[in-house]
Amino acid sequence: MTPDDETLVRQCLDGDLAAFETLVERYEKKLFNVAFRMLNDLDAARDVTQTVLLKSYGKLKSFDARYKFYSWIYRIAINESINVLNERRRMEAVDERLLTAGMEPIEFTTSSELSEAIQEALMNLKEELRSVIILRHYLDCSYRAIGRVLDIPEKTVKSRLFSARQQLKDALSIHGILKT
Repeated sequence: MTPDDETLVRQCLDGDLAAFETLVERYEKKLFNVAFRMLNDLDAARDVTQTVLLKSYGKLKSFDARYKFYSWIYRIAINESINVLNERRRMEAVDERLLTAGMEPIEFTTSSELSEAIQEALMNLKEELRSVIILRHYLDCSYRAIGRVLDIPEKTVKSRLFSARQQLKDALSIHGILKT
């Protein structure tokens, strides 16, 4: 039986590198998916995933065991993704044509028009709205878990989800994907 996250974290803190490898195996793809959905850039998502794993290992002593490990590590992933987005904005203006480019890997998205339209609509949401959609619909997190990851009240999670879903619906309706 595979140990739970809390046990693995304790083992890591006791110097067991194999325990951290187990955590990496457990979360690497999920972290990549979060970063990819936030950034829409494979290379940046890979970089963010590696940064998150390195930071989480380096900051493991600061992890508060009263909370879930996945909430803690997803929060690092969301924050790192937002940092990359902010850096992009400082370096260059966002080019709308780049937002829909490079969506080829089958395991993360299909090449269908619907997936492209959803991803484009998702990328047009503010980060605070995009992050709640990703956590809820792509990672199946509860409202409580999303609140912990983003450090916001559950009421705010519900409000942001409502706004995000409405904006996605409107964007997809405009492109003829959904009928209103």
